[in-house]
Amino acid sequence: MISREPTIERLATAKALLLTPFGLDETHLARALNEIKAHKVDEADLYFQYTRSEGWSLEEGIVKTGSFSIDQGVGVRAVSGEKTAFAYSDDISEASLLDAARTVRTISAAAKSARIKTAKQKLAGARSLYTAVDPISTLDSQTKVDLLGKVERMARAKDPRVAQVMAGLAAEYDVVLVARADGTLAADVRPLVRLSVTVIAEQKGRREVGSGGGGGRFGLAYFSDAQIQEYVDQAVHAAVTNLDARPAPAGEMTVVLGSGWPGILLHEAIGHGLEGDFNRKGSSAFSGRIGQRVAAKGVTVLDDGTIADRRGSLNVDDEGNASQRNVLIEDGILKGYIQDSMNARLMGVAPTGNGRRESYAHIPMPRMTNTYMLGGDKAPEEIVKSIKKGLYATNFGGGQVDITSGKFVFSASEAYWVENGKILYPVKGATIVGSGPECLKRVSMIGNDMKLDSGVGTCGKEGQSVPVGVGQPTLRIDGLTVGGTA
Repeated sequence: MISREPTIERLATAKALLLTPFGLDETHLARALNEIKAHKVDEADLYFQYTRSEGWSLEEGIVKTGSFSIDQGVGVRAVSGEKTAFAYSDDISEASLLDAARTVRTISAAAKSARIKTAKQKLAGARSLYTAVDPISTLDSQTKVDLLGKVERMARAKDPRVAQVMAGLAAEYDVVLVARADGTLAADVRPLVRLSVTVIAEQKGRREVGSGGGGGRFGLAYFSDAQIQEYVDQAVHAAVTNLDARPAPAGEMTVVLGSGWPGILLHEAIGHGLEGDFNRKGSSAFSGRIGQRVAAKGVTVLDDGTIADRRGSLNVDDEGNASQRNVLIEDGILKGYIQDSMNARLMGVAPTGNGRRESYAHIPMPRMTNTYMLGGDKAPEEIVKSIKKGLYATNFGGGQVDITSGKFVFSASEAYWVENGKILYPVKGATIVGSGPECLKRVSMIGNDMKLDSGVGTCGKEGQSVPVGVGQPTLRIDGLTVGGTA
């Protein structure tokens, strides 16, 4: 059997799902783009999407819900300067495509009648970071139900204090096709799976919650017994640890952040501030600071959409640009921002493969993929031992950030009080308050244990949600404000 190059194979899959069944081909795409270009615009694109998703959930020992959905449609966009006109339809047809094209072309005030010559078609360069598998079909329904039952049994067997178990299994098969006015044609086939585990532990009338889980861009067979056990162990450990947690102290102190998921603080407090739209408008705390020191020496932050099988990775972004490994901060010096096409053009730089959208019904904007800090040379144990009095936070719940000031508030879901280098007891109710730019400058020790999260992140921005990844090594940050309950 002769196999085709992956980029060609993905394009064939996209055409078979999104064009052929509706009597469309590339000439129809060119016709719609020409309709938009009949008025002068800087950019125009068509974004076709087919998404099949499935979800199962378990509670009280029973798989109570199962869902399955299919969504498909096309988004049509025209950009003139910094103005965007956008229309979308769940009806994929030549008529709706041309109607949307005529609607969005009115964005240009110039309204020139001369047509721009159609650009020669070019197939976009793309990565091959994950297989084009339909994860929903990788296990049958009974096996999916049995998998959730296994989660329940493992959690209850782990500790007798586990009083309740909730678990969810989700799978998605996403196919996109992008046609741009510059002749670019790009396609991607994106599998995505996630297993989530939540347990409630009870002791002497006190109840605490713990969670675990993970996933990525692969099939459901990834969730082996060993992998499930790892997620269960995380959830049960967090819940039973908090059964003995004391009220968290408050004040300014040394804070050590654990590796992996605590990188969500980096994502929120620093990553959003490095997105191109905020910096073009001058509304970020990092605006106009490229080439300046914004962090302590040794701090290197990347946004990398090219890591194989990761939840935040993309072969191409939602504008047809290949994903990239972007160095944002290098050894404390700000090197650049993450960009979509429009903001890159307006700022006079190249796109970075970060144009993302929730679906065909949304416009693209600069968004993170997998954002993380590189490791240093300190053993994590050495960093914890360096604390005279302070907090060691190993897991985080929710948080929020003000992009303009860089100020953030985060709640620690698992944290410990440390004195003279010794972990004394778990604490509950700790919130970490600070400023992203100031926080980076106060990093005094960087661990050699950089780790990415297990594949659970979803980022929200302006009402749109996209899957992302985060990561970091163990970090010591001096002089952070901790709001506690003690």
